[in-house]
Amino acid sequence: MKSDQEISEKKYESNWESLNTRPCPEWFANAKFGIFISWGAFSVPAYKPDSGYAEWIGHPGRGWMNDPFIKTNFGENVVYDDFANQFKAELYDPNQWAELIQKSGAKYVFLTAKYHDGFCLWPSSYATNGKTNTWHAGSMGPKRDLVGPFCDAMRAKGLFTGLYFSLHEWFHPLCGDYTDNFFYCKEPERFAREHMHPQFKEMVNLYKPDLIFADGDTISPEKWSTAEMIAWLYNESPVKDTVVLNDRCGFWTDEKYGRGKIGDYYTTEYGFGLMLEGNTKPWEESRGIGTSYGYNRKEDINVYASSAELISNLIEIVSKGGNLALDIGPTADGRIPVIMQERLLDIGAWLAVNGEAIYGTKKWIRPNEEGDTSFQVSNEDFKFDGTEIKPAKTNTICFTQKENQIFVICVGWPGETIEFELDNVKEIKRISLLGLHEDISWHFENGLLRIQVPQLTIDKLPCNHAWSFKIETN
Repeated sequence: MKSDQEISEKKYESNWESLNTRPCPEWFANAKFGIFISWGAFSVPAYKPDSGYAEWIGHPGRGWMNDPFIKTNFGENVVYDDFANQFKAELYDPNQWAELIQKSGAKYVFLTAKYHDGFCLWPSSYATNGKTNTWHAGSMGPKRDLVGPFCDAMRAKGLFTGLYFSLHEWFHPLCGDYTDNFFYCKEPERFAREHMHPQFKEMVNLYKPDLIFADGDTISPEKWSTAEMIAWLYNESPVKDTVVLNDRCGFWTDEKYGRGKIGDYYTTEYGFGLMLEGNTKPWEESRGIGTSYGYNRKEDINVYASSAELISNLIEIVSKGGNLALDIGPTADGRIPVIMQERLLDIGAWLAVNGEAIYGTKKWIRPNEEGDTSFQVSNEDFKFDGTEIKPAKTNTICFTQKENQIFVICVGWPGETIEFELDNVKEIKRISLLGLHEDISWHFENGLLRIQVPQLTIDKLPCNHAWSFKIETN
């Protein structure tokens, strides 16, 4: 990775061969933990007939709008536009959100400024669904800008602040004509030129995001001219030197333009495609606390990951060189559900003790010892509406490193001793347990390290769920 100054000295051409030479700004790979916030008109029904992505309720090809629950509770003649009008955000307090996210230990956050339904959370000059040219929160529902206060509040807490922007839209008149495909665009060249590009530039110029999660990996990058749009982002935009862009601006399985091939970092969700073979980019795994990104009122406690499971996910992802973007789905009135708040605060309490083993680290020679669980999910097993990642087993030991330090993170209490080989280490200066101010006994000989785990009463445990030993080497 290179500094912002080095990035700014280069001009990029409107092709991915040139754009792919841009290094990812350093802050992203160092952050390790971010919060993804899925919120919009879909938060009004907050419903999916079964587990999975409730925010997809508006997709014309899914038929969920005809579900008896929707008809019974929102009327026989309900249309998706009605949800935008009912999306009031009357309890939305971005300062409260920001305080919670800061306490979670996350270093960055991004909000669905515009989801696939095309409904903008800011008063965009380019928002239309074919029925109204004010398909945005400034005119409907809340009748105010939701994005600006969000960005201001997050930045006031020192968080890198980003925006999610769907490239394609379900209801725009230049798209439409849906088949069984996830997305279809009737006139992609016009849609990109007259709508997507100017709206993208409007959003960037207004809010100057540190990160853009562009979501359009079922499109043709040639017809949508995404390289031209990103060249503007990298060369001319107000965030050209610092912005981080993901890899979803081309068809996801394309050998040249698919995920991991373009953009600043590689993205996965709910384990699908994690650990792409040969990937050299920074990467990020995203998932919800349950099985949905948007709030789903039908989800029960049994589908919500526990704090221990989420901390385990974070540890294993970071040990493999990635970031975790943990999603939360606020309610339509703007509240973050209490169970989600609890999970974030628990993660924050763990990071307050163990953050040294997470932030700014890199993967070690090997990520795990015994009990290693692979996050790889085969194409045959993947369900588009969410495949849960199993947390690292309680006997898993994960490794991270930075400078002359190696961190040994035990998922579950390790027992009396920890023993493993330390590759390429000649001398150890000190070993400590993060959060414990007592000496640790250890023995290192012929490359084999044995750590004597201190036997602690519960009141002396520095944290819950996982424990980090720091090895300082010469």
